[in-house]
Amino acid sequence: MKTQAIERLQAKTSQHRFVQLLEKEFQFAPKVAKAVLDEAHVNLLGGANHLKPGQMHIVLVKRSAAHGRRLRDTDLVDVTWTIDAGDEDLLILQEHGMASLRRSRIQRLLTEALEQGAAATQEDLARVLHTSVRTIKRDCAHLKEQGMTLPTRGYVRGIGRGQTHKAQIITRWLRGETYDKIALHTHHSLASIQRYIRAFVQVIQLQRQGFSVEEVAMLAQISLYLVREYLLVYEENDTPTCRGRLEEQLERLNRRFQPDTRQKKGGA
Repeated sequence: MKTQAIERLQAKTSQHRFVQLLEKEFQFAPKVAKAVLDEAHVNLLGGANHLKPGQMHIVLVKRSAAHGRRLRDTDLVDVTWTIDAGDEDLLILQEHGMASLRRSRIQRLLTEALEQGAAATQEDLARVLHTSVRTIKRDCAHLKEQGMTLPTRGYVRGIGRGQTHKAQIITRWLRGETYDKIALHTHHSLASIQRYIRAFVQVIQLQRQGFSVEEVAMLAQISLYLVREYLLVYEENDTPTCRGRLEEQLERLNRRFQPDTRQKKGGA
């Protein structure tokens, strides 16, 4: 898709409209307006029953449900799926194209299902993404060739525990892959990958400070499932190389929040 067309789509998102209002009507700087938008998402749209733009409710089979039963006799779960993540999806579209956007959405939807206690099938994905099961199968095969594990219902059944794409991205990063290589293999934007890594580093820092898993989830504003998964990734990758990359990121995070104690020129 041409850059001009993507920019037109981006200008139509509710996020862009809100930022534009803050800039024009309240004279906010662009970075300040973006920060206000992020806070509004967390504080105003964070309720479990409130759908954000681009989201929908869907009923999926419970992750622990037994196989082989009729659907009407199977335990179901009401799940919130983010079909369109707004600017984040547009950035992937711009950087990698439509096929990569669809593959990124597949990973996100499977992760959201897993975090909410459900397991989706390829048919579920095809239905909400308005494409064929054959296309979904082809996309899944491509992602698996790139080393990604997809926690669909059939796969979760076989291994017992699925791993979200976020945890897989963190594992790749801990083991030395560059941002560009991770983006190429996982079909995610660089901004998304950096955000996942920042959240992971924050989780480890809070855990080291003695906060409980529940408190870490609340402070980091991520799900309890993801906190536990990040901590498991941390334990499973306790090697010198992984520790080095993590400690470097922790030092950067600590520097960001340390006050500048240098005396200003002309001070007493």
